[in-house]
Amino acid sequence: MTTDICVVVPTIRDWGCVRAYARNAREHGFDLDRLTFVLVTEDFCDTAGMRSMLAEEGLDGEVFDATRRSEWLDANGVGEYDHLIPEASHAQTSFGLLYLWANGYERGLFVDDDTLPHPDFDFFGRHLRNLDYEGPIEEVASDEQWVNVLYQRADEHGLYPRGYPYSAMDETVRTRERTAKDVVASQGLWTNVPDLDAVRILMDGDLDGQAQTRTSADDFDGDFVVAEGQYLTVCSMNLAFEREVVPAFYQLPMDDNPWDVGRFDDIWSGVFLKRACDLLGKDVLTGYPLCAHNKAPRSTFGDLTNEVHGLELNEHVWEIVDGVGDGADSYEAAFAAMADALAESEFDDYENGAFLNYCGEYMRDWLECLAELRPASVAEPRAAPATDD
Repeated sequence: MTTDICVVVPTIRDWGCVRAYARNAREHGFDLDRLTFVLVTEDFCDTAGMRSMLAEEGLDGEVFDATRRSEWLDANGVGEYDHLIPEASHAQTSFGLLYLWANGYERGLFVDDDTLPHPDFDFFGRHLRNLDYEGPIEEVASDEQWVNVLYQRADEHGLYPRGYPYSAMDETVRTRERTAKDVVASQGLWTNVPDLDAVRILMDGDLDGQAQTRTSADDFDGDFVVAEGQYLTVCSMNLAFEREVVPAFYQLPMDDNPWDVGRFDDIWSGVFLKRACDLLGKDVLTGYPLCAHNKAPRSTFGDLTNEVHGLELNEHVWEIVDGVGDGADSYEAAFAAMADALAESEFDDYENGAFLNYCGEYMRDWLECLAELRPASVAEPRAAPATDD
């Protein structure tokens, strides 16, 4: 079997989670030879131990700390774009996207190191079946243009995930059945510690960065897609995707920036991906397979410090990109339109609004970097004119 899937694991702590995912694959008869594991880590971490673990498990893979990332970028002729990968940030998953792109993998998976697969699910097999799915599925929408990915039991637990706009709460949900259309991303959800922002964790009465309210498998009732023109939070801790989405899936330059904005890398990249999918007639499927999210205790106020600089921007990012890209015929063109809208508009009314201009410039550099990595593999973006609406 050809190695066609790149599994990206950002890790500085419990990289042993890879053993659990390998064990899940073996137990469900999934061919591990299809997978390459890319561990994205830091110079101060035990990279030798990580490589030994991959060898002991018989897994194909590489370990990239900051030094090796820099060497890889230089060796592939894109060293000038090293700024795209922020220091000491979860957004370093973008390096995994570059690795996948340059090496021709057909599909990718993001797995966080504080997760474990649920034994009842064939983790890798279910994600791949989701990407291939073409049958009937529940479509969800709301009167706020946002869907809470925890909506199936929201009346009981009252949770909204990290990144869900506060202005879109108390929404009215409506559902219908339709046929899935070209699924390009599969987002698995999570039990145990829900993925909440710091404000919501504090409101739940927890000072340790977790949550007093926990989720279980009973809180989830199958897969769904979000209607065209609607948005959802996309969390990268349990996520599979097609290679084709990489141009529109850059994980934004969080944490390592002059505004100290953090914690919105996968959230905003999910907004951009959903807009591109709507323009191109694609679907993002959410639901199974579940993973257990075992977030380690840490200061809720520390997370709040990282998030607060971007909270107001998060209320408006989706509105900015929602009006651009009409006529785009590729992920590149859709992403270029969104990049232009962010780079060229004025956001003086928002706290730290200049960070959006900064992101727009980085998004442009992302497309250039992909074109340099594999010349002629990225079409020349034909972006619709940006608007300030």
